[in-house]
Amino acid sequence: MANSHLVILNKFYLDAILAGRKTIESRFMKNRRSVLGQVQPGDKLFLKLSSGPVCAVASVRAVWCFEDLTPQKIARLRRRYNKLILGSDRYWRDKAGCKYGLLVRLDGVRAIEPVRINKKDWRAWVVLTKQEDFGLRKSGVLK
Repeated sequence: MANSHLVILNKFYLDAILAGRKTIESRFMKNRRSVLGQVQPGDKLFLKLSSGPVCAVASVRAVWCFEDLTPQKIARLRRRYNKLILGSDRYWRDKAGCKYGLLVRLDGVRAIEPVRINKKDWRAWVVLTKQEDFGLRKSGVLK
């Protein structure tokens, strides 16, 4: 069964996704997070502007998970995928010490009527559940 996810993005990346210039969303972490292993092809992503509304949806076309990353391995990922990730030099410098990574190939991206939700924590990626959907089910967006 497909999962649904809430993905928080800054305006530059959200705009690039909506324009079709960014087709891979990347997450790199120093510690293993629960999202690793829970994103599968066919899952639905709700794309939320940081400090703003949910304003787009996408589906997952492909997923790559990485463990035991080193700065050299991250540099290789940058060379291979950055044309689709659009990470800045600073982005990649900040990620050089991460041990885990997630790359998600986006598909079927489309803008939706903006939906404000009640999310107050700092998590930038949340696997949605019946108990934790931030009001998306009630709004009718999450069915």
